[in-house]
Amino acid sequence: MPYKPTFIITPKMTNALMRIEALKEIIKNLPITPGVMKTLRETARLQSTHYSTRIEGNRLTQKEVEQVIKNKESFTGRKRDELEIKGYYLALEWLENNVAQPLTETTIKTIHSLVEGGGRKQVTPTQYRDGQNVIKDSATGEIVYLPPESKDVAELMSELIAWIGDNKTELPCPISAAIAHYQFATIHPYYDGNGRTARLLATLVLYQGGYDLKGLFSLEEYYARDLQAYYNAISRGNHHNYYFGRADADITRWIEYFVSGMLDSFEHVKKRAEEAQTKGKTDKSKLMRALNPKQRQVLTLFEEQDIITSKDIETLFSFSARSARLLCSAFIKEGFLQAASSANRNRTYRLAEKYKVLIG
Repeated sequence: MPYKPTFIITPKMTNALMRIEALKEIIKNLPITPGVMKTLRETARLQSTHYSTRIEGNRLTQKEVEQVIKNKESFTGRKRDELEIKGYYLALEWLENNVAQPLTETTIKTIHSLVEGGGRKQVTPTQYRDGQNVIKDSATGEIVYLPPESKDVAELMSELIAWIGDNKTELPCPISAAIAHYQFATIHPYYDGNGRTARLLATLVLYQGGYDLKGLFSLEEYYARDLQAYYNAISRGNHHNYYFGRADADITRWIEYFVSGMLDSFEHVKKRAEEAQTKGKTDKSKLMRALNPKQRQVLTLFEEQDIITSKDIETLFSFSARSARLLCSAFIKEGFLQAASSANRNRTYRLAEKYKVLIG
């Protein structure tokens, strides 16, 4: 039976979605230099890693997380915490690099294997659990949630992936991401790492739907700010057993919570980006404003390299080879790029001298 979530779109959701759209456009057009963008993106990655693992009980502070990621320090008695940090950060990095790939069950299994892999880059996609798991209250020992039996997990996951694919254009992307998060956590397909993987799955759905916000936001920070609100919102149903209420629960309240979290995160990104933009960057800001959206995107290619090719442009915009070459020619005429080689094949380009100040 195909997965079909139960919810209604409320005025609260609609208002949040409209404000999210407006913020997305504002942030997309802010004249932020690639150097500042890179710093903001790394900060967001570290925050996502810190807060998502903190939700699961990780004891490392945000500063310690940064030290672990940069391999600057190890903390006595915190080995498991360190491995969780490295695993989540690597999974997030993998996700960002594979946004263009189709979302499949193998995608989810790979993300989970990285989450649980302790920082190992070479992992084997993990298979779903082969037995029952139980979520208990750590203080009282009472059962909080009893997920579906292992025999049903594969079918439920297949239905979820199919639902995500079928609803790419049927529902606003933030609502689809909220439902993906909820249903994955409900199925609980693994013995451990379900919460972290659910949050990464939601992030991937948002990224693939055009809500990547240049990789600058961290929903996990919103969740961690009030953990009880997060748990209350995602705990739907009148019974702790999956088969007695959770499967058919109305998740309107959860979706409202999720899109409110997106709005909060987007507002924080706008504030941080504007602050970064104004800190001694007035001259660069004016120069950035002179660039059109495509030129700003191409500028990011020069973060790690001095020379780019027409193939890079082709990949960046999903253009044909001819369209990429024509765009490069236009950029040269506009004084944005300079030809680094005159060969017809493997044409290469460098950034015009006046725009090099925007890098770094």
